[in-house]
Amino acid sequence: MKRLLIANRGEIARRVIRTAHAMGIQTVAVYADPDRHALHVFDATTAFALGGTTSAESYLCVDRLIEAARATGADAVHPGYGFLSENADFAQAVIDAGLTWVGPPPAAIHALGSKSAAKALALSQGVPCLPGYFGADQREDTLVAEAQRVGFPLMVKAVAGGGGRGMRLVLDASQLLPALRSARSEALSGFGNGDLLIERALLRPRHVEVQVFADAHGHCVHLGERDCSVQRRHQKIIEEAPSPAVSPALREELGHCAVALAQAAGYVGAGTVEFLLEGSAFHLMEMNTRLQVEHPVTEALTGLDLVEWQLRVARGEPLPLTQEQITFQGHAIEVRLCAEDDHHTPHTGRVGRFTEPPTVPGLRFDHALENGSEVTPHFDSMLGKLIAHAATRAEAIDRLAHALDHTQVLGLPTNRAFLAACLRHPVFGAGDALIPFLAEHGEDLRSHLAAQRAPGQPALVVAMLAVQHAAAPPASSLAVPFTRPLRFGLPDAVCSLDVQELGAGQLRISHGETTHSAHVEALAGGQLRVLLDDRQWLANAVLTAPGRWHVQVQGAGATVDGWLTELSHHPAQRAGGSERARELRAPFNGKLIAVHAQPGNAVAKGAPLLVIESMKLEHTLSAPRDLTVESLSVAAGQQVAPGQLLITFAA
Repeated sequence: MKRLLIANRGEIARRVIRTAHAMGIQTVAVYADPDRHALHVFDATTAFALGGTTSAESYLCVDRLIEAARATGADAVHPGYGFLSENADFAQAVIDAGLTWVGPPPAAIHALGSKSAAKALALSQGVPCLPGYFGADQREDTLVAEAQRVGFPLMVKAVAGGGGRGMRLVLDASQLLPALRSARSEALSGFGNGDLLIERALLRPRHVEVQVFADAHGHCVHLGERDCSVQRRHQKIIEEAPSPAVSPALREELGHCAVALAQAAGYVGAGTVEFLLEGSAFHLMEMNTRLQVEHPVTEALTGLDLVEWQLRVARGEPLPLTQEQITFQGHAIEVRLCAEDDHHTPHTGRVGRFTEPPTVPGLRFDHALENGSEVTPHFDSMLGKLIAHAATRAEAIDRLAHALDHTQVLGLPTNRAFLAACLRHPVFGAGDALIPFLAEHGEDLRSHLAAQRAPGQPALVVAMLAVQHAAAPPASSLAVPFTRPLRFGLPDAVCSLDVQELGAGQLRISHGETTHSAHVEALAGGQLRVLLDDRQWLANAVLTAPGRWHVQVQGAGATVDGWLTELSHHPAQRAGGSERARELRAPFNGKLIAVHAQPGNAVAKGAPLLVIESMKLEHTLSAPRDLTVESLSVAAGQQVAPGQLLITFAA
């Protein structure tokens, strides 16, 4: 193996490139048109333009990827995760082209890539599975009948793919048909395969997975478990190892079942066997026939490089270690930094300012971010992964939360603050977070974050000063001090300040009945240091649209970020609130794939109005109250942009 093509993008492409170069292997990056300036393109030895805008036109195009390998002289292909990483036809095409495939044999992908086939194989090996229907008959009436047999609650899942797409929880019979149709639509869009399975649902389990590794010489080992129970939309956002709920005896039992399944399928390479765990009872979910997003957690715990293992196994080498030689040290936790708001709605935009947390032992940040990075609606919303490793779980939590506090991604919403709040939640701290964690505690977390951003706090004063400084720095000296009124809109309020410049960075601030003294100092990278009433704060502000600012403030042991709208030059009261209440506008970029409401329709609160597909997921926009549709401004199949008018409601 001399030149490796990475059939992927973003942070996983960069991560594979890093190990390949350390092993003396040249690399080839591929890229779609929106990624022409992406970091993975510049990290690689050489790069090849796939063309196209969407995944289907680029990273999912088998012929173009094989052409890229031939054109660049690559002799091996690493698929990363997502895209074609679990596609047996792509694996076979790579092998047929005379290239080395860095992954399991196509036959093993076929055997395990289908959740239905994997469960059948698991049952033959004595691996416990939940009762369900995994058959080939996909007629709707068959699925309805099987659902009645299995009983509620149940899960509807796409047979192909993963990442939470094509998965729906069904609590009763009234939800079944909409769930089947929505899951099938999302599965067809995401994987090109609309087949579904049904299985009994566990409402309060943990999600625990086991990393396995096999070579072509008959050896197979497990590298311990990871607990991935904190999820939104059936997608993981926090992963840790070891699981707080897994004893050494249970770990051995889970590992034995995972290895048995892999060996029964003739597996080679890295794979992950996923289980649902209730107490000490576990049931197979699926096996992912690829490297996982959360593999750095296992690397931190074992001290191993799993991509290096992948490349060595693909070259025909035996596994570097036996099961007895694998050891685990300390505790590791990973969070997925995503372009989404506190309600997990994906967003797009340009990164105006990016700052990594300080480099310290035990902290790792895998990402593909820089100032000016463009986050488009065509790919997944994940921006990067922060991983902390420490001697104890409590130390790992503190290290990771502190790193999130000192990470800046300004210009678009991210879940940075939400992740830090999750880590600091007492239920997570106690190791008691189950899959329903966010369903049960999400509103409390959002309320906590909203309180941090509320008007009247010193952080808000500092944020407004940061915006004003970014727009017009204070004068270094003034013959006569003058007062400047500042007024900014927050999501639910308007806040006003009177700022008197005294020169040399000194300010006097009036906020209602409160008066503050402040000193401001510009630092490198656009950051502002504010000494407000003898307490120090650091702040950054980035203009994202005319009059619209994204601000991050650090101080008093916390980090707060939010959005301010400049209203200083607007009238004190603005009409039009009633008009805005009559409009439904697009919250993000995406493709409108379904329209459920038509002009003249009377719609009940909570009823679905539209479905927008963005970042590989379908998002339903529902009626905010009982209303009547007056007019429709868009049609199914249309691309929509943030703020675009979709529906007007009758007065």
